[in-house]
Amino acid sequence: MGINIGKLHLDNPVFLAPMSGVSDGPFRFLAHRHGAGLVVSEMVASEELVKARPDMLRRAAGTGRISPLAIQLAGREARWMREAAKVAEDLGADVIDINMGCPARQVTGGLSGSALMRDLDHAASLIEATVAGTSKPVSLKMRLGWDAGSINAPELARRAEAIGVAMVTVHGRTRCQFYSGAADWAAVRRVKEAISIPLIVNGDIITAQDARRALSLSGADGVMIGRGAYGRPWWPSVIARKLNPLQGRAEPSLAEECELLIEQHHDILHHYGADKGSRIARKHLSWAVDRIRERGLVTPEKAAGHRLLLMAASRPEYVLRQLRELYAITDQHNAIAA
Repeated sequence: MGINIGKLHLDNPVFLAPMSGVSDGPFRFLAHRHGAGLVVSEMVASEELVKARPDMLRRAAGTGRISPLAIQLAGREARWMREAAKVAEDLGADVIDINMGCPARQVTGGLSGSALMRDLDHAASLIEATVAGTSKPVSLKMRLGWDAGSINAPELARRAEAIGVAMVTVHGRTRCQFYSGAADWAAVRRVKEAISIPLIVNGDIITAQDARRALSLSGADGVMIGRGAYGRPWWPSVIARKLNPLQGRAEPSLAEECELLIEQHHDILHHYGADKGSRIARKHLSWAVDRIRERGLVTPEKAAGHRLLLMAASRPEYVLRQLRELYAITDQHNAIAA
């Protein structure tokens, strides 16, 4: 089972979703190194990328570390989408992804992201500009529609394929749902029936069982893991292994997991600098504690206590010591339970 994005072939159909403030360079590199099929950058504002704004260049980074490199662009003007596609290709992108799915108010308020699903003619003009701006394959990420009364993902997907888009990803909610309720994987099937290019299903896929059900209900060719990877960037690869033992990686032991988080922490500090990196790392550490608590490997009280210690720590060596102590306690608890 594989996926062709234009001339690019991917054997592993389990991808890491683009997530603003989450799937940064360190997160994506760890996901990629451990076997995710494709990792997509955080959303990169097209105009700001063309103007070489440092934070947008940092979001798009990955050449030499991630291959294939997928850069996601967002915007509302054809000129900037065309130029940004050229810049992204020059930065080493192998795939240019277009964001028409972000539900955040600061994005839709600027008539970008999922707001574009309210005007398919305008959306099509941006797709045309992006395809014209690059020789690389272009993919498109969207939602089912703006709201329950305007489920137009099948029509947008049809138009995108006709323009030259090579793959479509659909999150099984409308924009107005944000992340409430449950993703409707069955509704994504109507998109699959409308196109002949690969379709990726996204939304609420946490476990391998979820992935199998999402694939069955949607008819999609692959799955994209988003919030399920919080605190564990290697998770798409674990799901891939559970779907196909010839792909991905086995779930890490607790000792391995701790070392992976330490690797991520070092990479975050290098990527952003010590001060900013220490602040950014806190949410990733907090999610890692949540994952331990969810598995019942520490009591909620101990999890809360270790979270406070990790959040209060400012020196990297203290953070890493607290992390190792947490995992040592967790491992002891796991051994006693076994």
